[in-house]
Amino acid sequence: YESHGKRALDVVVAGSVLVALAPLMAVIWVALRLTLGRDVVITQDRVGLGGQTFGMYKFRTMRWSRRIAERPFDGEDRRQSHKVDHDPRHTPLGRTLRKLSLDELPQLVNVLEGTMTLVGPRPEMAIVMDRIGQRDHVRHSVKPGMTGEWQVTGRQSGAPLHECLDADIPYLSRV
Repeated sequence: YESHGKRALDVVVAGSVLVALAPLMAVIWVALRLTLGRDVVITQDRVGLGGQTFGMYKFRTMRWSRRIAERPFDGEDRRQSHKVDHDPRHTPLGRTLRKLSLDELPQLVNVLEGTMTLVGPRPEMAIVMDRIGQRDHVRHSVKPGMTGEWQVTGRQSGAPLHECLDADIPYLSRV
């Protein structure tokens, strides 16, 4: 199953869901285009199978950051994490999409491409993994997923993903 069946199931389910949700995704795309302008679907560098970087697709839910690159500076950073609910760049529509996880729908294309699977460890941002030096973590021995152990058990705690890398170990022991 792991070597052939899971991939076939991913393709069938992701393809069917994409077709079924195409009208909803079109409405989301138009609404985002009207509120945020161009670049409605973004690509984030995430760490996947074997610690390799891949581009994960998402609907954009925030205005663009004024920061072009992360540079050291004196003083306290008002943004302690790359993901905070009260970030002023969020739009009302973006908050709703994130709350309902609808911003994740473009990842079905990642599943069809084979860079992700439907169920597996959630991929962390490459910049975060490089900062904490965890590209060789055991969670990267399988394809990352749209949903997995951390989303089901740890996400509600509010702890960032990079602090919960071991939350996916029970899943890894079952596959």
